[in-house]
Amino acid sequence: MSGPFWLLVSDVDDTLTGDGAALAELADALTRHADTVAVALNSSRPWASVERTVREGFPVNFPIAATVTAMGTEMRIGGRPCEAWGEHLGDWPRDRVVEAVTGLGHAPHANEFQTPRKASFAVPPEAQGRVCDALRRAGLPVRIIASGIDDFDVLPPGAGKGEATSFLHAQLEKQCGHVFNLVVAGDSANDLAMFQAAPRAIAVGNARAELLDAMPGETSYHARARHAAGVLEGLRHFGVLV
Repeated sequence: MSGPFWLLVSDVDDTLTGDGAALAELADALTRHADTVAVALNSSRPWASVERTVREGFPVNFPIAATVTAMGTEMRIGGRPCEAWGEHLGDWPRDRVVEAVTGLGHAPHANEFQTPRKASFAVPPEAQGRVCDALRRAGLPVRIIASGIDDFDVLPPGAGKGEATSFLHAQLEKQCGHVFNLVVAGDSANDLAMFQAAPRAIAVGNARAELLDAMPGETSYHARARHAAGVLEGLRHFGVLV
């Protein structure tokens, strides 16, 4: 194997998905560079949901070294849960968080979007400040990620897509014994933390204004192509793939 080595950490929904032919082309390109490019998925959805998407909708040759799921609260490397990440997050009073938010009249999302360290609700923008204040007054250790129309995710303070990306980056370097240049890809506001944590970031052509308006201009590339084709365009722009 010869360097330089790269780690691509990419969002899934509407970043990699949305164009099957483009995803197949990206998979072929990544497979040709498998000796120097490692790929990790980083999704707001829980592992079981992401795993189903990969199994049913991804090309069989799409290389996946690791997955970060449930908005940076779950991590798997080589298909196995990363115990070090679980220890980093520690115990979390999820039941008290749910009680506080539902007590204000806000419904949780479906069970498939909930995990032991991620509580997700539908909270309209005009009510989000009041919910944050209530959680703070209750003394609960939380991090809030609000995106889309009314998606309101409550996580442990040390969790998040950006924090998990940095942790995974360090873990893979330790396991593989060499330095990875990091590049991330995404399409929405809940990917912003990844963009802020990485020296190179790709916003796909269909990225939402909520990400485009906030992403770091000096380190981010806005692709013209949409979905996986935009990721491929960005990887070529940064010299990851030629």
